Amino acid sequence: MNAKGYLIDLDGTLISGNQLLPDALWLLEQVKGRYMLVSNNAEHTPQQLSRRLKRLGLKVDADNIVLAGTTAIDRLAIDFPGATLLLIGSPALQRYARNKGLVLESHRPDLVLVTRDRQFSYAKIALAANAIRQGAALYVAAPDVSHPGPNGEPVPETGALAAAIISCAGHCQATVIGKPEPVLFQMACAKLNVLPEQAVMIGDNLQTDGLGAKRLNMAFRHVVNGQIREPAALTQGK
Repeated sequence: MNAKGYLIDLDGTLISGNQLLPDALWLLEQVKGRYMLVSNNAEHTPQQLSRRLKRLGLKVDADNIVLAGTTAIDRLAIDFPGATLLLIGSPALQRYARNKGLVLESHRPDLVLVTRDRQFSYAKIALAANAIRQGAALYVAAPDVSHPGPNGEPVPETGALAAAIISCAGHCQATVIGKPEPVLFQMACAKLNVLPEQAVMIGDNLQTDGLGAKRLNMAFRHVVNGQIREPAALTQGK
């Protein structure tokens, strides 16, 4: 544990549902002061997750958490200041987007952003698909279609919602923000003031954590059932 920085996944690595995984407390103690949590979570804000983790016994400041949902909103607010946005997402992310100066709009928005939405519906598929057909640019906070629940059951994620919208809208180009794309990795490394090759990614998902690290020449350690293992062979990627 002597790298300059550590990027640590959340679901499946530190927690599963509302349960701590076996090595969570040990891991954060070993890398104290040298880590960022980097998650494709596209439902909550860092402040919300910090409070949730504290209740589970993990003291992680919001400043040490990088999330796909809020990062996607940050990027859109910078790239398209004052744009109209159809946001498929939680009330917390709706508030976050308004606070960043984006105008939430369902009729002919400039942009569509898909995040994790527990109230996802037929009507929302129709709204998003029609907006895309009318020219709105599509952004997807994270590609994950599910993550494992406490008993291994699939918990639907952003990618599954985006797939439903894209299948209805027809052929369209989507910009993905979360892992394995480089944005979250690069942001976390910048906050730690380290280069990607000086950091280690620790996570349970070979297709997001592992592949994203590989693309940036970053070391990777695979977590299986809450325990850190040696990395398995990664799927070839760019």
